[in-house]
Amino acid sequence: MKRLSFLVLILSVVYACSDSNKIQSGDIIFRSATSSSLSEAINNVTQTQKATNYSHIGVCDVVDGTVYIYHSDLGKGVVHEPLEAFMKATDTVKYVADFYRIKNITSNQVENALNRAKTFLGQPYNTTYILEDNGLYCSEYIYEVFKEDAIFELEPMTFKNPETKVFHKGWIKHYKELGIEIPEGKLGCNPNGMANSKHLEFVKSLTTN
Repeated sequence: MKRLSFLVLILSVVYACSDSNKIQSGDIIFRSATSSSLSEAINNVTQTQKATNYSHIGVCDVVDGTVYIYHSDLGKGVVHEPLEAFMKATDTVKYVADFYRIKNITSNQVENALNRAKTFLGQPYNTTYILEDNGLYCSEYIYEVFKEDAIFELEPMTFKNPETKVFHKGWIKHYKELGIEIPEGKLGCNPNGMANSKHLEFVKSLTTN
């Protein structure tokens, strides 16, 4: 009997460990930088450590075993699409994504967050990265989704290369085309900064073929 109980305990631990690596609703997905000039500009001025080079972020919604991602995309605005679409590679771009889980989050909190995520569907992408402006950029969207839970914090934004202390050329070009000044110092958020939240724990990585 003792031997049987010990075996059941071991199997329970193994099952729990394997289950913890499964993608769950409410998990945050961070995608690696792409080859676009804007993604490069985001990463170059926000990277906080060598391990993080994220330029996009979304939240997972698992429906009948299928993983969907709520995210705000530069070309689409706020969408809800399968993980395969979020990770779709091209001839020139391959993606790596890391999944993180919010520590001690309850099922009710996840449900409320995803319901809130749904209310933003169809909103345009906020190309100015100024919170007060129309639309939502990717990390702004996730910040709003979990705002009630105080998972992420806003910080003064910088568009300067941390080594040279001058504005990244990609941002200079971007804001010149918009016809507005670079919003240096305004409050905002970015994927790399959010990945360093003390409320997150790493779950797994996924790479496109």
